[in-house]
Amino acid sequence: MTEEAKKQTESGESSLPIQKLAINFLIRFYIVFKVLKLYAENNELIEEQTGILMEELNRLKEIEPEIKFRIKQESIFFNQQRLKFSLANYHIFKFLLEEFRKREIGEIDLSPDITRQELTRALAILCQKRTEPEPFEAIQAELKEHQITGFSLEKMQASEWRLSPEKSSARLYFLSILHLREISERGKENEKIRLNTTRRLIQSIFNHLIDNESFLLGLTNIKNHDEYTLNHSVNVSLLAIALGKRLGLSRVELVDLGLAAFFHDLGKIETPLEILNKPGQLTEEERKIMELHPHQGAEKLVQLKEFKRLPISAIHVAMEHHIKEDLSGYPHFKIKQDVNLYSRIVKVCDFFDAITTKRVYRKKVFTRAEALSLMLEQIGTEFNPVILKAFVQMMGAFPIGSVVLLNTGEVGLVTAVNQELKFLLRPKVKIIADGAGNKVDGEIIDLTEIDPENKKYKRTIVKEINPDDYGLNVADYFLAQAET
Repeated sequence: MTEEAKKQTESGESSLPIQKLAINFLIRFYIVFKVLKLYAENNELIEEQTGILMEELNRLKEIEPEIKFRIKQESIFFNQQRLKFSLANYHIFKFLLEEFRKREIGEIDLSPDITRQELTRALAILCQKRTEPEPFEAIQAELKEHQITGFSLEKMQASEWRLSPEKSSARLYFLSILHLREISERGKENEKIRLNTTRRLIQSIFNHLIDNESFLLGLTNIKNHDEYTLNHSVNVSLLAIALGKRLGLSRVELVDLGLAAFFHDLGKIETPLEILNKPGQLTEEERKIMELHPHQGAEKLVQLKEFKRLPISAIHVAMEHHIKEDLSGYPHFKIKQDVNLYSRIVKVCDFFDAITTKRVYRKKVFTRAEALSLMLEQIGTEFNPVILKAFVQMMGAFPIGSVVLLNTGEVGLVTAVNQELKFLLRPKVKIIADGAGNKVDGEIIDLTEIDPENKKYKRTIVKEINPDDYGLNVADYFLAQAET
C-alpha cells in the first residue's frame, strides 16, 4: 500500500476512493469484455475502450500497486476489500460473476507493468465462448502460448461456488427490484417487457420461499425510500406468494399470484412524483390523479406485446387492489358484486407493507405487530375475514423483524415465527441487547425453551418495542446475514 493509501486508511477515508476506483475499473473491464465478443482486437472501438480501461488501471495503481480481484461465492473482492455494487451497476456485477464462474476463475492478478496490448490480448482470450470440459486450463494454456505474464489467474475452488441460502435469497430479492425498475423504464417508453424473465423470477421466489421462508419474509423489512414503489411491489409479491401458499393455492396459481402482485402498482409510473411524494395532504384534484393508477396499471398490462402470457388475474389485481371487502374504496364501480381472490390477497399484503413503511406524508409508521392489530379492527369491512386471519397466523403475534423486550431485560429481534397456535407468542429471537442494555451480537433463542430446574419458560416476551426509538434498523440484520 502506498503512503497516500496508508494516510487515508488512518483517517478512515480509504475505502470510498478504492471502492469507487475498483468498481470503475470493473465497469470498463465489462465493456471491453462485451465489445471484444463483437470486434477484432485492432478495431478502433476496441482501441478506444482499452485505452480508457488502462486509464482506470493506472488510477488504481496510484493507490494500490497490487491489483488483485478475487471471486468468492456472491462477492467480488479487490485485494482484501469486498466491493459493494449499487442497484445501478448490479447487472454488471452479476454478468462478471457468471462469466467468471463459467470459466472457473477465482482470482485475477494484474501486474503493475502490464501493457495495453497484453491486457487486450488477455481479455480477448478470456471472452471467448468455452466448450472445453476444463475451461480454466484451456485459458491458462492460451495465455502461456501468447507469453502473457502480466495477467495471471487462479482457479476457483469448489467451496467458492456454494452460496448460503441467505445470500442466494438476498441476491434474488435485489434482482427482483432491478427487474421491476427495468420494466418501469420500458413501460414509460412503451417498449417490450420480457414477461418470460418475470415469470422465471417469480418461480425462483416461490422456490426460495419453500426452502427459506423465514429469511425471505425477513427481507420484506427492507424499505428503500428512494425507490419506494419498486421495493414495495417486491415485498407485496413475496408476502402474497407466502399467504397464497397458506391458503392452499397450487404452484401454478402461486406463480400467477406473485406475477399479479409484482405488477399491482405498475400504473404509478404515470403518477407525477410531486404527488407520490407530497409531504402534506393531497388536494381533491391530486387525489383524483392518484386514484387513476389502478386504471392506468390495467391499461398498461393490456397493452403489453406479450399480453397473452400474462394471467388475466394481473389485470384484476391492478384494478381492484384498493377496493375494500364492503366494495367501497377506489376505483368505484356502478355494478360490482365481487372482487377477485388474488385482489383480496394482494390488498392485505399491500396495506401491511404500506403502513409499516416510512413515507413523508404518513404521520405514523406502525410496527409490524401494530399493523396487524389495526388490520384486525377492520376485518370484514376493509379485508376479507378468511384471508386476513390466514395472514395474521402466518405473520404471528410478533412478525419476523419485530423487536421485543424480554422478561430477562434482554432485547430480541424476531427471526422466525412458531406456527403452532399454542406457541404463537413464542417465536425465535436473536438477542441484540443484553440485560444491561448493551448492544450484542447474541445467539438465536427459541422462546419455547423450558428451564429444566423450575419447569418454566426461560424467556418470555414482555412487549414489542419500536426499533426507531432505539436507533435500530431491522433490515441491517437480514442484510448482514446475507453477507456472512
